[in-house]
Amino acid sequence: MTPIRPLDPVQGTDPGRPFPLGPTVCEKGTNFSLFSANATMVELLLFNGVDDVAPSRTIKLDGERNRTSHYWHMLVCGITPGQLYGFRVHGPDDPAGGFRFDSQKVLLDPYGRSVAVGKNYSRAAGCAPGDTAASCMKSVVVDPSRFDWEDDVPLNHSFRQTVIYEMHVAGFTRNANSGVEENKRGTFLGVVEKIPYLQQLGVTAVELLPVFQFDPQDTPHGLENYWGYDPVSFFAPHLAYGTDSDPLRCMDEFRTMVKALHKAGIEVILDVVYNHTSEGNERGPTVCFRGIENSTYYILNHDKARYANFTGSGNTLKANQSVVKRLILDSLAYWVSEMHVDGFRFDLASVFSRNEAGEPMVNAPIIWEIDSHPALAGTKLIAEAWDEGGLYQVGSFGPDKWKEWNGQFRDDIRAFVKGEQGTVVKLRERITGSLDLYGVGDRPTGQSINFVTCHDGFTVNDLVSYDSKHNEANRENNRDGTDANHSWNCGTEGPSEDQAVSLLRSRQIKNLLALTLLSAGTPMLLMGDEGRRTQGGNNNAYCQNSETSWLDWSLNSHNEELGRFVACLVRLRFGSEVSSDRVRLSLEQYEVEAHYEWHGIELGKPDWKDDSHAIAFTLHTGSLKRLLYVAVNAFWEPLSFALPASNAAGPLGWQRLVDTSLASPNDIVESESGVVVTDARYLVNSRSIVVLQTSLS
Repeated sequence: MTPIRPLDPVQGTDPGRPFPLGPTVCEKGTNFSLFSANATMVELLLFNGVDDVAPSRTIKLDGERNRTSHYWHMLVCGITPGQLYGFRVHGPDDPAGGFRFDSQKVLLDPYGRSVAVGKNYSRAAGCAPGDTAASCMKSVVVDPSRFDWEDDVPLNHSFRQTVIYEMHVAGFTRNANSGVEENKRGTFLGVVEKIPYLQQLGVTAVELLPVFQFDPQDTPHGLENYWGYDPVSFFAPHLAYGTDSDPLRCMDEFRTMVKALHKAGIEVILDVVYNHTSEGNERGPTVCFRGIENSTYYILNHDKARYANFTGSGNTLKANQSVVKRLILDSLAYWVSEMHVDGFRFDLASVFSRNEAGEPMVNAPIIWEIDSHPALAGTKLIAEAWDEGGLYQVGSFGPDKWKEWNGQFRDDIRAFVKGEQGTVVKLRERITGSLDLYGVGDRPTGQSINFVTCHDGFTVNDLVSYDSKHNEANRENNRDGTDANHSWNCGTEGPSEDQAVSLLRSRQIKNLLALTLLSAGTPMLLMGDEGRRTQGGNNNAYCQNSETSWLDWSLNSHNEELGRFVACLVRLRFGSEVSSDRVRLSLEQYEVEAHYEWHGIELGKPDWKDDSHAIAFTLHTGSLKRLLYVAVNAFWEPLSFALPASNAAGPLGWQRLVDTSLASPNDIVESESGVVVTDARYLVNSRSIVVLQTSLS
């Protein structure tokens, strides 16, 4: 970190102003503003070093001179970017009344744009009585305008032009076999070095697991929080993702990553956590919000001494309270305007649909205000439309600008490919954009974010390698993580040397990924699925900051054929210009213009019964003059499917684009021409998918 010069004890102060909130660098110094309606006194603490046992200067804010309404403010002359600071907030310590002021705790600024973390940081100290000056995180003064964005502008890909790659910033390059320079492994700059790989894969957006500063100590003893779903700040990038401990450099490295991804045509979507904080329940640490205005920021139980827990993390933010709502909106606008991100995926977004008492409400203000905020007008909004309190809103969350993680797509596709009963009708709905969820009322189609795997759960390799979770390493006696996986180990639990098992698993993986990329909606892939990344059967690796979670690039090399298959599927989805005199094949255009005609093994005779494990369909388009035929066989024996007559299949007949039962490179073709199919029927092998196409004259 840049050394901070000792402060001049005679530096002056001005009363300052209440707006903007947080630190604002100006010509004279820095203005600080903090909301606290019930504080009796606020102290601004300035530090020379992050591990200093005491502040170098303590400035008491006068209740008359430095307070306007609910806001405490002061301009400190001479304070420049890089200055470390925090607050002590005095007031009643009355948990039964909803107040948890503790004047011994040094608190982060809710609007601080950067956070410093020292070697002596201790979550335990924040939970215990006593002074935390030596063991707390500190806020850092920054000037967001000090970065050269060059000509960077939002990419504004439509959702129909989007394939999302969900990834962990550190896990993407942390492994020594990533080929990234050692000091850049696991960092924002490490991602930059791997942009050519993302381009080769063909994804158009990365969805980054939380990059807000979080508490790595919020885990069972001896483990480290890896995922980052426990924020301490809604503005600061996570310091550990920088190349060193300098908070200002970390901020610039994040922006360097965004700028580089944009130049490569890849959007940046942040997975954001505005539903809870790392302060946890009543036994958790006092880090920020709890010690500033507890009952304003958190939904409390009726007795006010305990926290409502609709998140499974100990507390729930009061998102529709005006102060908290403003904080969330300001944070979102900041990440768009100053950090240039393209969109957000909202963790447990159904918390937004709860009022200040935690009860579900219709047309929650914060959802509409995010939707209509002018700074977010071109921004992608994706909701995880459920919470841990039982509120499930898939198919009904927010206005049509909001897209949704489709958990039912995940479950139904998994169940069908596994071979479960009663799944063929559900498969039809998921393939066609989940019209049963999104085609009712005034909600348009195209709302679904389709995925079969994400960070939370099995990887695609483990989905076909384990019948049950193996989370013992999380030190919770395998109680954590879901049991509803719809997984199948293909005959052997865990790694197998059996060639038949290996081939079946490979085929099942291709089936799962093919259905994800062929279905209407926006597909999302999980980091490393294209290389069969494994977590050893752990389906809740939130606390595994190790090779268990990191991307093993040797697997990508070993499974290059699968990586090629995925990249070709992406190209098939988007289409490619083969020559100027050929019509462009694009599944995205198919979804806009086509209608589906359903078949079974015989034309026009789909089998919708519970014991059916196979279905086929043709997609007809007008202007594209194309037919696409897809046969899906989840049965454990081959099935012969009748094809539309050759006179309906154009002058060249049918051409095979995909057959997941075939070995590479025959499993998917590299061009539109395909392999000519001359027979009137096609034998679709057991547990496989076939895609044919033709050009109409």
